[in-house]
Amino acid sequence: MPWIYLVLAGLAEIGWAIGLKYSQGFTRLWPSVGTMAAMIVSVVLLAMATKHLSIGTAYAIWTGIGAVGAVLLGMLLFGEPASPLRLACVALVVLGIVGLKLTGGAHG
Repeated sequence: MPWIYLVLAGLAEIGWAIGLKYSQGFTRLWPSVGTMAAMIVSVVLLAMATKHLSIGTAYAIWTGIGAVGAVLLGMLLFGEPASPLRLACVALVVLGIVGLKLTGGAHG
């Protein structure tokens, strides 16, 4: 269950990262409300995951999921660059996430 919480926390992290763009610096009400809600959900789920996972692993995976999702959605939604080098760097982050998951992260 902690891994599910962590993945959901990462997805909520993507939501609030993208929400920042739509909120236009928290000047638009509903995008700002949605962004703040996603922030709260993300942090609460991360906290739940860290009850059973090491903080280093959980935090790195949480930020990794958020970073990869934000980069990919930035490309899709906002026309941000999708150069081969940028995509290779995203792939390296994904590789790091998978590596951390495979090496465990649970604590006693």
